[in-house]
Amino acid sequence: MIRVALVDDQTLVRQGFRRLLELAPDMAVVAEAGRADEALTAVEAARPDVLLLDVRLPDASGLQVLRSLAHRAILPPTLMLTTFPDDQALLESLRLGASGFLLKDVTLDELLGAIRFVAGGGRLLQPALSAAIKGTFAPQESTSEFGLTGRELELLGLMAGGYNNRELAELLNLTEGTVKNRVSSVLSKLGVRDRSQAVLRAMEHRLLR
Repeated sequence: MIRVALVDDQTLVRQGFRRLLELAPDMAVVAEAGRADEALTAVEAARPDVLLLDVRLPDASGLQVLRSLAHRAILPPTLMLTTFPDDQALLESLRLGASGFLLKDVTLDELLGAIRFVAGGGRLLQPALSAAIKGTFAPQESTSEFGLTGRELELLGLMAGGYNNRELAELLNLTEGTVKNRVSSVLSKLGVRDRSQAVLRAMEHRLLR
């Protein structure tokens, strides 16, 4: 059972997410809060497996809640919730330890899939699971700063979606071996060790839009 905490200042939003999560046999909402101070107390008391945290709260930002929970060493895998895509908030939340970022208009399948994904240790690096395909984080046409090829930029844009090698292979109509080699090339050119660092580096240098 995945134990989830909900933090959003809008009661209707919290109720909506709770009702959606109640449809999943493997999830339970163990805490709710509408303010930052309440969130800190609720998380410390409930110790949820996953935290759904609104980016904006009436008494503080969700980023401040992230920082405080991390400082107390009680930060669970956290999905930031927002009404509108916000690249800067995404980047900062990842730096502070968030596991991902979701738009509030996600489908039920996307929501449940995202929670299960981060509960298992994954990182969801874009506002919605399907956004990479739709171009929300599509790569720019060219860049000379790191010597990335057009195909590597395309791959980097999809990596921002949290897709694994098998999924990337299916999306790009390539073998998993080819994808693995291209991912390694991207990491090498960006001078990073893993995919999360690659996406952060790409966002910092505006390789993704």
